[in-house]
Amino acid sequence: MSTISRANRTRVWRNWAGNVTARPAREESPASADEVAAAVRRAAEDGLTVKTVGTGHSFTAVAATDGVLIRPDLLTGIRRIDRAAMTVTVGSGTPLRRLNAVLAREGLTLANMGDIMAQTVAGAVSTGTHGTGRDSGSLAAQIRALELVTADGTLLTCDADTRPEIFAAARIGLGALGVITAVTFAVEPLFLLAAREEPMSFDRVTADFDALYAENEHFEFYWFPHTGNCNTKRNNRSAGPVAPPGAVSGWIDDELLSNGLFQVANTVGRAVPATIPAIARLASRALSPRTYTDIPYKVFTSPRRVRFLEMEYAVPREACTAALREVRAMIERSPLKISFPVEVRTAPADDITLSTASGRDSAYIAVHLYRGTPHRAYFTAVEHIMTAHDGRPHWGKLHTRDADYLARAYPRFGNDYLRRVLGA
Repeated sequence: MSTISRANRTRVWRNWAGNVTARPAREESPASADEVAAAVRRAAEDGLTVKTVGTGHSFTAVAATDGVLIRPDLLTGIRRIDRAAMTVTVGSGTPLRRLNAVLAREGLTLANMGDIMAQTVAGAVSTGTHGTGRDSGSLAAQIRALELVTADGTLLTCDADTRPEIFAAARIGLGALGVITAVTFAVEPLFLLAAREEPMSFDRVTADFDALYAENEHFEFYWFPHTGNCNTKRNNRSAGPVAPPGAVSGWIDDELLSNGLFQVANTVGRAVPATIPAIARLASRALSPRTYTDIPYKVFTSPRRVRFLEMEYAVPREACTAALREVRAMIERSPLKISFPVEVRTAPADDITLSTASGRDSAYIAVHLYRGTPHRAYFTAVEHIMTAHDGRPHWGKLHTRDADYLARAYPRFGNDYLRRVLGA
């Protein structure tokens, strides 16, 4: 008996931020790759398009559809751990939170990851989710093989040797090349990371950015607009021992300050924008230096309960500080009141066709605004700066770039396979 379920056609889908809605003709929840293939074939017979949705953490309409919405909730779990090859194969709907926990129990880990674990595996890789790293790249850069169902219902696998042209594009494929049903990641033996969080001035961070990047495996920082203050984070492998944040201090930093009081501050700032600069000065001084050591996912990730809208651009790493200084100057001469920090991370060049780091070492500059706050003026002004530096927009975050711009930004996109399946 099939486990495919069909929901009421009037059900509305919303993303995490609440800025995108869709009303699909129907929903499917397949429990196997064969059932995904059957759902795709039925959709074709009915003249409907197909999109897969994860947990909705993209801010764009990349998963929105008025056709068939496939939910991968039943395509979960670890299929196989290959200790000889040091890989793990996992169902595409598996939340990153579950994958990280299972790998840790097995004494394994991903090399790098972003700071949110709520996404599904396929959703995260398909939109180019990344953390920060000098030598280790995005989640998609850690993929060793993919299993996916193409538009005609064919189930295929691909890797660097088998269908390499598909593998190059499908690792960050935006769902355009098929429905991913399983992902094989490279893994490493579990290691420890020592985290050092430290306030630092904007002038010092930008002056020393190249050195901070070169000296640390994982470096990132947040700049608080309307201030000259940043908070930096350096993560490096450690021999131990494990020394996690204290229960009380960890709760104060990660929950009270970063979520509870931050929520209140943003609510006040949205209601009374004139208060935002003063709030920013207080917030930028609230986080104190701290160090701790733990397994990777407990260092890389953190809870994010304050909902927001986000735009992020990847620029050539050597353009990072110039672009950031231009953002600061733009805010200072404008009437904008910005309540969210600006986040800066890095990634090494990779060989993925639609990766924001494809072919070049990259720096990411991400801007956010509290949900419900008018964002167009700020995001548009920042986007003008980023595109002047040959920026590439994150696929899961807001932007206004069109096909002509993106064709220039991704010269590797025009291979024979993609021209055949997507057009010139």
